[in-house]
This record gives sequence, C-alpha cells and structure tokens, in this order.
Amino acid sequence: MSLKKDKEKVLDEQFDENALRRFLALKAPAGVNEDFHILERAYRGLQAQDFDRFLALFCAENRQLDSTNKEGKTLAEVIASHRQAAPYIAVLQKRSA
Repeated sequence: MSLKKDKEKVLDEQFDENALRRFLALKAPAGVNEDFHILERAYRGLQAQDFDRFLALFCAENRQLDSTNKEGKTLAEVIASHRQAAPYIAVLQKRSA
C-alpha cells in the first residue's frame, strides 16, 4: 500500500504584508523576550528578501532588533554559525545601522 502525500513542498512562496504582520502577533513563552522570539520565528520561516520586508514592519513598530535570548545573545549572534545565515545577518545589520 502506498501512502499519498497530503502536503506539497512549497518553493519560493511569496508573503504579502498581512502574512508578514502575523509574525508580529506571536506571543513568546514565559521567560522569553518577545521581540527576540518574533525575530527568531521570522528568521526560521522567511526567505532573506521576505525577512528584510518583515524587519521594516518590525522596526516601524519600534521593536528591538538587538533583543536577546535567555543566554544574552542577539539573533545575529545566534545564527552566525548557520550555513546560510549571511544574507539574514546582512539585513539585520542594514536595519540596525
């Protein structure tokens, strides 16, 4: 018996502004900085060009790009060792300048 896939892989999905704004509504677990939580979830869920557009919305709401996790690290510091993080770090640096 062969099982049918119930979901297809989505490549190059485009996020409209409403979809990007949904990240801003995320609530952090107890003890986690909300801004860091939102940034990390957006990083994990968006391609770099969409992450850049998201950061424009994030900054427009006066959120903190330099927010830290429980270990005191910013998102850029956390993802620095990730293989494909360079474009995300560049966007974070551009927005924090």
